[in-house]
Amino acid sequence: MARLTTDFWVRAYLARLRLADIPAYVVAHGDDTGGAVLVKLSTLDGAARVFQRSFDLMSGERCWIQLREGSEEEVDASIRRQREMDPDLWVIEVEDRAGRHLLDEPGLG
Repeated sequence: MARLTTDFWVRAYLARLRLADIPAYVVAHGDDTGGAVLVKLSTLDGAARVFQRSFDLMSGERCWIQLREGSEEEVDASIRRQREMDPDLWVIEVEDRAGRHLLDEPGLG
């Protein structure tokens, strides 16, 4: 099965967010071909969550898991540590007061 490049997936995700009027920004550009992606969701009230794509061993499907939730400063520190270990890592920041990130929609796993 052919695999999408990370750059292609990121551009498609940002387009889908734009269509839903959800602001999002690439804050760290990782490896275009195979870099992992972290999605930080800021609810603009000082709180944030960060998600990473994972593999569900029970279903065999890709899914998004929440890595951390807390103050924006705590989440940012966690992301910094991840970037120190993996410089090819992408980080996308989504800003939505309602907490929408669209990662649970079909095609984004």
